[in-house]
Amino acid sequence: MVGTPADGSIRVVIIDDSLLVRNIISDQIKKESRIQVIATGKTGVDCIELATKLRPDIVILDVEMPVMDGLSALQELQKRKLGIPVMMLSVLTQHGAEATFKALEYGAIDFVPKPSSSNQFNPEEIGTVLRNRILAYFESLRPSHAGLDPKKLVDAVKSKIFKDEKKTVEAVCIGTSTGGPKALQTVFSDFPENFHLPIFVVQHMPVGFTKAFASRLNDHSKINVKEAEDGEEVRPGTGYVAPGDAHLKIESKAGRKWIALGREALVNGHRPSVEVLFDSAIREYGSALVGVIMTGMGKDGAAATLRMRETGASTVAQDEDSSVIFGMNRQAIEMGGVQFVEPVSAITSRILSILKERGN
Repeated sequence: MVGTPADGSIRVVIIDDSLLVRNIISDQIKKESRIQVIATGKTGVDCIELATKLRPDIVILDVEMPVMDGLSALQELQKRKLGIPVMMLSVLTQHGAEATFKALEYGAIDFVPKPSSSNQFNPEEIGTVLRNRILAYFESLRPSHAGLDPKKLVDAVKSKIFKDEKKTVEAVCIGTSTGGPKALQTVFSDFPENFHLPIFVVQHMPVGFTKAFASRLNDHSKINVKEAEDGEEVRPGTGYVAPGDAHLKIESKAGRKWIALGREALVNGHRPSVEVLFDSAIREYGSALVGVIMTGMGKDGAAATLRMRETGASTVAQDEDSSVIFGMNRQAIEMGGVQFVEPVSAITSRILSILKERGN
């Protein structure tokens, strides 16, 4: 079973067919004293052999490699039930994006984009992202997190007096980060064909991946899902995924709702930001909302979840057991903004139940 390393150090194996990339990533990761690079390899075969022999705490795995690619290696690791978390290195191409989402379906915990050419490679940037995500993943596994009692916190929230919740719901907002692609696929696949509300989604994801991700959600959903476009009218029964590097907001014009995308400053370190989307939805819909905050590191969207709840909107958080990282949702629960805590498999049914209770 995966857990935090006993001595506090995190043992990493790096697999990439480029010697330059292996060296750069290794040097960058080792800047964090709590992370050790114990081996590197250049093919999926190396990945299987090193993972089986060394049992590292985590594997950093390239998607595209000769002999055996990353997807095949990941599937083989899953078959062997080694229980080693895998983080993918994904090239910023259409093919790379599609392969990445398959990897997440196969059990990879996260992915980090890398440029398709070495002259675009920013060592410091990718190093910072990898170190932060590795540390956040293992931090989320600490026993202190498991000691959180969401039921008591949610019961305390329910005892507070919020505004009237009888207003029918007009929109759903969802915010997520690490672990979100696979979780969102579960949520969207459960919406019925006749679902009539717009769904706005912020998934922390870089430019070059969100359009392919929205298309993938659409393929797995009975409702239409697309990447949001600036200036388009909000339509019922449609899911809108915020593009990478753009905040997603809703605006009213001539009695109708419209999508507004912007490149304002990062919020909570993100663009798109869950906080920006949620606050925009509060302004436009008030209490006629269901807000959902899911798996992901950090706190983006947590404070806005509380503000949403305080307006009389209904709020749902993904539970700890089904989260890759119990971070954003944990923060929202601890702040007192969450009305219901559900496993990812029950989130859509909870949304539908809320709609029924509120007269939709």
